[in-house]
Amino acid sequence: MTAAGGGAPAIEVLYEDKHLIAVVKPPGMLSQADGSGAPDILTAVKADLKARYGKPGNVFLGLVHRLDRPAGGAMLLAKTSKAASRLSEAVRNRTFVKGYIACTEGVPSPREATLVHYLRKDPRTNTVTAHSRPLPDAKEASLSYSVVAASGGRALVAVHLHTGRPHQIRVQMAAIGCPLAGDRKYGAPGSAWAHDTAALWSAYIGVVHPVAKEWLEIRSLPPREGVWASWPDSAWAAAAGAFPPEGAGMR
Repeated sequence: MTAAGGGAPAIEVLYEDKHLIAVVKPPGMLSQADGSGAPDILTAVKADLKARYGKPGNVFLGLVHRLDRPAGGAMLLAKTSKAASRLSEAVRNRTFVKGYIACTEGVPSPREATLVHYLRKDPRTNTVTAHSRPLPDAKEASLSYSVVAASGGRALVAVHLHTGRPHQIRVQMAAIGCPLAGDRKYGAPGSAWAHDTAALWSAYIGVVHPVAKEWLEIRSLPPREGVWASWPDSAWAAAAGAFPPEGAGMR
């Protein structure tokens, strides 16, 4: 854990080299500034790099993928423009592999499946709706999930994203009757959780390193607090074992 300068939040670094840095985005934090003045991980990491390396002037940092504000976990950022360009290409080509852990209200049935919906976003309310058939302005969204543990009416679910749409996991799991714990925006019951927090964690990133050309894996598990605290070690072992997805080993 490193402390960013200027009173910025502490940054947990998962991986770093000359070209990339992978960090943990805390739940409830923006991926990048939106004009509201709320803290964002991109600005915080820039401040951290500037403080640690004594960099003069502005620090380049490329945002190549985002996490919804309520989600936490691993994010991979580019420290050079070349790395940013190549990682962005991997995202477009769907060779940037993303895996998540979610805690759902209710247990999905079947316990393993691929979901395909057509998502339509309403920018006025910042909400997304899922539809079973194509509609104007709706984008196809696909994911695979598997239940790795279930207890007390909740499930610990490993999710492999095939597309990257805003609010995708939250909306698609809610569409099958299993909203994420704490995610009141998409149907979870009220709780003590903050409104901008949901039980969704970026647990796995796999991609060919943009310069070294070797397969790079970033892994992270949520802290054992809040809704995550109720799951035993065996459930976490099963969740960690769900990654990488089958066929992702592009070494």
